[in-house]
Amino acid sequence: MVQMNSGRHAYSFDGGEQLTTIGATFFVSYLYHLHVDSTHRNWESIRTRDSRISTINRTGNYHVDWLNHVGCMSEANLNRNTLGLDGAVVKKMALSIQKAL
Repeated sequence: MVQMNSGRHAYSFDGGEQLTTIGATFFVSYLYHLHVDSTHRNWESIRTRDSRISTINRTGNYHVDWLNHVGCMSEANLNRNTLGLDGAVVKKMALSIQKAL
């Protein structure tokens, strides 16, 4: 599911390079804020949030597929985020977003 590319690991599914740039947990956190709970703001703690949001805005055609992929990701890997979100919670948030779309 992950490949080596330019010295970094990128997801190997469609749009995976962009999701790698955004970060799966940031992606879920931001979309959760937009579509489920506007008071959720964990994504705001990231210094590079503006460039990540710009990438999210350009990649809307991948969002549904990415949410499906997040549901299959390792909770241990999702736990490695810097947003303070547990991997299991990230997966639940992704499911809530899917239901809201």
